[in-house]
Amino acid sequence: MDLLSPIKDHHSEKRLFISRVILSVVVGMVLLGTVVARLVQLQVVEHEVFAEKSAGNRVRIEALAPNRGLIFDRRGRVLAQNLPAYQLELIPEQVPDLTDTLRRLAGLGLIDKEDIPRITDLSNEGLRFKPVTLRFNLSEDEIANFAIQRPRFPGVDLQPRLVRHYPNGLDVAHVIGYVGALSSSDMERLDRTEYAGTSHTGKTGVEYQNESLLHGGAGYQQVVTNARGRQVPADPSDLAQSTLQRVAPRPGTNLHLSLDLDLQIVATQSLAGRRGSVVAIDPNNGEVLALVSTPSFDPNVFALGMTRSDFNELQYNLDRPLFNRAVRGTYPPGSTIKPMLSLAALEVGATNLTRKTYCPGYYSLPGSTHRYRDWKPQGHGEMDLHDAIEQSCDVYFYEISRQIGIDRMHFYLDQFGLGQLTGIDMVGEKAGLLPSRAWKRGAFREPADQTWFPGETVIASIGQGYMTATPLQLANATATLAARGARFVPRLVAATEDPISGERTIRSPRRLSDVQIDNEFYWDSIIAAMNGVMQGEAGTARAVGRGAPYSMAGKSGTAQVFTVAQDETYDEEEVEERLRDHALFIAFAPLEEPQIAVAVVVENGSSGSRVAAPIARAVMDRYLGHATDAL
Repeated sequence: MDLLSPIKDHHSEKRLFISRVILSVVVGMVLLGTVVARLVQLQVVEHEVFAEKSAGNRVRIEALAPNRGLIFDRRGRVLAQNLPAYQLELIPEQVPDLTDTLRRLAGLGLIDKEDIPRITDLSNEGLRFKPVTLRFNLSEDEIANFAIQRPRFPGVDLQPRLVRHYPNGLDVAHVIGYVGALSSSDMERLDRTEYAGTSHTGKTGVEYQNESLLHGGAGYQQVVTNARGRQVPADPSDLAQSTLQRVAPRPGTNLHLSLDLDLQIVATQSLAGRRGSVVAIDPNNGEVLALVSTPSFDPNVFALGMTRSDFNELQYNLDRPLFNRAVRGTYPPGSTIKPMLSLAALEVGATNLTRKTYCPGYYSLPGSTHRYRDWKPQGHGEMDLHDAIEQSCDVYFYEISRQIGIDRMHFYLDQFGLGQLTGIDMVGEKAGLLPSRAWKRGAFREPADQTWFPGETVIASIGQGYMTATPLQLANATATLAARGARFVPRLVAATEDPISGERTIRSPRRLSDVQIDNEFYWDSIIAAMNGVMQGEAGTARAVGRGAPYSMAGKSGTAQVFTVAQDETYDEEEVEERLRDHALFIAFAPLEEPQIAVAVVVENGSSGSRVAAPIARAVMDRYLGHATDAL
C-alpha cells in the first residue's frame, strides 16, 4: 500500500471545470438564442400587431353624441327642440377640497344640499380627470353669479351643452313625452355603441316610440393621451391640436306630427282644473289632431334632471299628473255607445225607425221586480229611435238590448274598435273591455260567476257594467261614425324628414275593414239623431250646439263611479267630488263632410252635456276656424 498517494487530482479538477464552462456557455447560448428569437418575433414577425396596440395605448376613441331629431306639429311649429345651455361641471383632480367646494356651491344656491352625497360618490368613483356634472341648464343669473365667484372654485367651470326643450311643455307632455337620463334598464335594450356618448333617451310618448329615428347615429374622434389617460397634443409643436381623426355623428330624423298645437292648447285650457282627457281625430285618414290628458306636468324638468323628492311629488300626487288618461285611462263609455248600438239594432232587426217605446222612467225585465232607472226619473214618454238618441232615453235601449243580445252587441261594437287596441303609434295603450259570454267564461274561475245574466245585458246597453273604453277608443269610434263605417288606424307621425337634405317621407294612412252595416239609410238616420242631440229642439246638448255656424253631431254620456241602491236618490252636491259621475261627450263636424271627431272625458264631471260638451265644441270651433263662447 502506497502511503504517499496525492491529496488533489489536478487533471480531474481541470476536466470538471472545463465541462462546467462548456455547459454554462451552451446554456447561455440557448438562453441568448431564445431572447433573440423572441425579439425577432416581436420586432419583425409581429411588428404590425404590437404597433397597433402601442398606438391604442396612445390614442383613445371618444364617442360623439348626435343631435337629437326635432319634432314639429302639422303646421311646422316646434314641439321639441335642442337648445344650447350651460351646465356646471367639476374635475375632481383639480379640486383641492371637494367637501368644502360643494358646501360653498350649495351656499350660493348653485347646487342642492341633498345632492352633495351623490356628487361626492360620482367624483370618487370615476376617473379623477373626467368632469362630473353638478347642474344642468343654469339661468343667466346663476351663470353671472358663478362667473364672479369662479376664482374661488378651482376645478369648477361652466360648459356649453345641448339640452332637450319643449316650448309648450304642459300642453304636449303626455303625447310628446320626455327624455331622461339613461338607466341600466335602458342600456339593456339599446345599442351601447350608439349610445356611448349619449346621456339621455326617450322615456314616454313620441320620444320613446320613435327613439331609433330621433337619436341618430353616434360619431367618434381619436384623441391622443398620455400613460395616465389624459388628453395631450398630437403634435408637440401644436398644443391646441389633440385629435387625430374625427367622424361626425349623424343627426336624428325630424318628425312632423299630425297634431295641431292650437287644438292642444285649447283642449288643455278647457280642461284646466279638471282631471280628464280630450282626443281629436281626422275621420278621413286617422290622423290624431289633439291628444290631451290633464292634469299635466312640465317635461323639461326630466330633461334637465330633477331631485328624488320632486319626482316623488309627481309620482304620488293624488291627481296622477304622470298618468296618460287619453290612452291608458279606462272608463265606462256610458250613453256614448248608443249611436253605435242603434246601428246594430237596426241591422239585426231589434228595432226600426218607427217603433216606439213608452218610457215611464224605469224598466223591468219580464218576471222581475227590479227596476233599471232612466236618468230622467219622470220618464220620457213615447220614444222612437231618433228621440231616444236625441234625448238619451235609457229605457228605450234597455228594451232593445234583449233583442240584440250581448254577443251580437259585442260583435258590432267590436267593429267600432271598442275593447281592442287601436294600434296608435304610441306605447302604453290600454285595450279597455268589451264583455261577452265567452269573455265572462274566461274571466272568472267559479262556474257560478261565469253565467251571463240578462240584467248584465241591460246595463251594457247604456255603456255600464263591465264595459270600459279609453278616450282614444271613443274618439276613434266617433271618427268611424263620421266616416259612415270607414276605419283607419290612428296615427301621430305624419312624415319624417332627413335633417341634412330636408327630404320628407310621407306616411300613408292605414285603413281597416269597414263596419258591416249594409243599409246606407241607417247611417243617415243615426247621424241625423246625433245632430238632434246638439241642434235639435229637445237635444240633451242643444245649449252647446245652439248658434253654431256649422252643423254638428254629438252624443253625451254619464258613467257612474259607484252603485246607488234602488231606493236611494242621487244628489251630486252631497256626494264627495271623486265619487261623482264621469262626464263624457263625443262629437264630429261638419255634418256633411266631417273633418274632425272629438271625444271628451271629464272625471267626476257629473254631466256630459253640461261639462264635457262645451269642451268638444271649443275644440271643433278652433279647428274649423270659428270663435267660440261655449265655455
